[in-house]
Amino acid sequence: MRKEHEDLAPLIAALGESYQAQPITRHIDGTTLPSRDAVIETTRQLRELLFPGFFGKQNLTTAQILAHIGELLGTIHGQLFTQIRAALRHEHLRHHKEECGHCDESAAAVTQKFLGRLPHLREVLATDVAAAYEGDPAAASHDEIIFSYPGYFAITVNRLAHELFVLKVPLIPRIMTEYAHGLTGIDIHPGATIGEYFFIDHGTGVVIGETTIIGKHVKIYQGVTLGALSTRDVEALRGHKRHPTLEDEVTVYSGASILGGETIIGKGATINGNVFITQSVPAHTRVSVKNPELQYRNRPPKEFKQAAAPLDWQI
Repeated sequence: MRKEHEDLAPLIAALGESYQAQPITRHIDGTTLPSRDAVIETTRQLRELLFPGFFGKQNLTTAQILAHIGELLGTIHGQLFTQIRAALRHEHLRHHKEECGHCDESAAAVTQKFLGRLPHLREVLATDVAAAYEGDPAAASHDEIIFSYPGYFAITVNRLAHELFVLKVPLIPRIMTEYAHGLTGIDIHPGATIGEYFFIDHGTGVVIGETTIIGKHVKIYQGVTLGALSTRDVEALRGHKRHPTLEDEVTVYSGASILGGETIIGKGATINGNVFITQSVPAHTRVSVKNPELQYRNRPPKEFKQAAAPLDWQI
């Protein structure tokens, strides 16, 4: 220990003891974990690959595009394989208490399957752009949506993460969606299944749980929660359907909460703002709370108390 740090010796010893006493908050003597920074950088590069000319290298031409794809895809392939391999090795060791003998092969296969889904993802993301443009009169262009809409960014990252979630890649999908959550305030679990033409308007405070199923042409606004009913027996619910299903063409306005794995919102239904729902809603139904009564009570300044004050009134 350096002489100038001798006064830190008690703290160093205390922290060392803490590491031993609280093993769930340390990772020592284990396999290499995925790098959060590397996963985020790969997510950015995937976005560049999905939207050529928008992010990363600009002023691309048709003559350059295939070379650009090859260069970018090669980088992504190597980085993604490394992170997936680390995630698989860590998960195997955690469950089986031994080194993984097949994780390199599995990581290579998963990486290839995931990258093979990118052309399909581009098709689906094009429908999401169309939904945002058709659903928001403030959208000046498709370019504006791709560049600047937080809802579209969150959906893009979620669709990428969902593909890895389906392929049973641990850790990485959640790192990706929490990266988007931190930037946008939109929390979509990578396990959620979301159909085409999905639009989140404004978006701040939206929560979509792991087992949520969302159909096509669905639109939700800020502050919407698609969540689970609270329970004490958490372990009994792991892996079971506990979040709602929204069928095609459903609209959910701001502040609404729809909870429970057995809750189904039927096709074409509209859920108004600030509604709390824990049971299914038939197709083509509008659900709203009874309008509250607003009361206004006049409280004039002291100097005007002797004058005729406006009457109290209510709406």
